[in-house]
Amino acid sequence: MSLLTLDRVSIVRGGRLLVEELSLALEAGGAVHLAGPNGVGKSSLIRAIAGLLRPASGTIERADAALADDALALDRELPLGKALAFWGGAALAEAIEAFALDGLVEVPVRMLSTGQAKRARLARVMASGAPLWLLDEPLNGLDRDGGDRLASVVAGHRARGGAVVAASHVALPGAWRTVEIGG
Repeated sequence: MSLLTLDRVSIVRGGRLLVEELSLALEAGGAVHLAGPNGVGKSSLIRAIAGLLRPASGTIERADAALADDALALDRELPLGKALAFWGGAALAEAIEAFALDGLVEVPVRMLSTGQAKRARLARVMASGAPLWLLDEPLNGLDRDGGDRLASVVAGHRARGGAVVAASHVALPGAWRTVEIGG
């Protein structure tokens, strides 16, 4: 079952052609690493897949998706547990545990460190129940333990029939099909 199909998608930002006629299909259980240096359009492509940016040409069809990017998307004044609960999801407790956020559920979101906030973003995606996860630079701000937790959670999501698209300029842990952007 296809969770994502890109058909000849082009992305233009600021008058620059970043992605040209990219076609891609992602099935249940799949994982694609959009690789390449900074500024070549990886994040723009993720945003287009999420429906936040219109491609210049081509079509994008996707299953329900959850996005983890630079936007925290959590109420900074609420305790972490309540802020994550806003997004709901049957897997909220599992997501909090998977990203080692148990001891932080009473801490206001504004007090989280960079790494804790990144793990909270990823927990929000995990708890969403969306079959397609879109992760923009998922390792930024994570320590080794956070990276290991991310790899484990992604592997579990894929094993349950989910799929993941991650944009990163660095290698990602686990098994990924790599698509070079701007190369």
